[in-house]
Amino acid sequence: MDVGTIVLFALGLGLLIGGAELLVRGASRLASAAGISPLVIGLTVVAFGTSSPEMAVTVQSALVGQADVALGNVVGSNIFNVLFILGVSALITPLVVQQQLIRIDVPIMIVVSALTYFMAADLYLSRFEGIVLFAGIVVYTVFLIIKSRRENREVIQEYEREFAPSEPTGRKAIVINSGLVIAGLALLIVGSNWLVDGAVAFARWMGVSELVIGLTIIAAGTSLPEVAASVVAAARKERDIAVGNVVGSNIFNILSVLGLASGVAPEGIRVAPAALGFDIPVMVAVAVACLPIFFTGHLITRWEGGLFLAYYAAYTVFVILDSMKHDALPVFSMVMMEYVLPLTGLTLVLGMYRSWRGKRSKNR
Repeated sequence: MDVGTIVLFALGLGLLIGGAELLVRGASRLASAAGISPLVIGLTVVAFGTSSPEMAVTVQSALVGQADVALGNVVGSNIFNVLFILGVSALITPLVVQQQLIRIDVPIMIVVSALTYFMAADLYLSRFEGIVLFAGIVVYTVFLIIKSRRENREVIQEYEREFAPSEPTGRKAIVINSGLVIAGLALLIVGSNWLVDGAVAFARWMGVSELVIGLTIIAAGTSLPEVAASVVAAARKERDIAVGNVVGSNIFNILSVLGLASGVAPEGIRVAPAALGFDIPVMVAVAVACLPIFFTGHLITRWEGGLFLAYYAAYTVFVILDSMKHDALPVFSMVMMEYVLPLTGLTLVLGMYRSWRGKRSKNR
């Protein structure tokens, strides 16, 4: 591989991250100047803004016919967000979730993940299906704004500390922040072009599919804004923000990113059989895995965070071994299916049972 391709890929990733930062900063300040509450800004502008790299890369890939990169980026990012980002955040501090919205958003995340699987069952996401998904993000955003008015004061104060305006909001500030938004969008467009070109070159050089590159390198790279937002929030003990950013971004990735990409692609998005047979079901499974955790005292403990990280490592190893048709793949798959997954399921069921017994005892 020539040095130019590596530089192109690295510069594209850098522009995406920088563009997302400028976009979020400018849009947040403009929203504050318009009188929008910090809670709504955090739930919508920031959560969606951190997904802007996924949006740029996925739409660009769909437009140029790189369907595997487009789909792999969304699916891989959602898997990365739950297993890696929540895992790291929980290791920093156990995530006690108070935000009522998250308890509603997790089921929504599961539903839209399962909907993606059913839509892709024919190995094709049509433009109409993309429009249906994108309409969902409009409904979801309105829902967030309405429900945010019912949040408890503690959660509202948490978002005010993080997203309250700290700079003047006069005419000059509006011009500057509008410039940040425009500059951020420009960087995202240029960066997505370079990243996609570099990723395709990487796939050809490594002899793996573009789907694998999208699921791993691109997915992790475009999720870096979510990593920064959630890890920093966890370090500051802003647990609702750390978890809400991940859940909100996953919903946005499916409804808005994949929906828009399918809607604007000339012929929709073709779904690789490998993605339908393994990666999309994994995306649904990790979404479902969040449900018992939020039932057990609305807490993600350190050991559960470690378990999430271990599963992300196992998923990545499987994808790489499968792409290489490595001899170790059958043994690795057998160990995961016959030992690791059943033990994990049993542990989560026991945890839910203990939580249920504890709540029942308190109510007596």
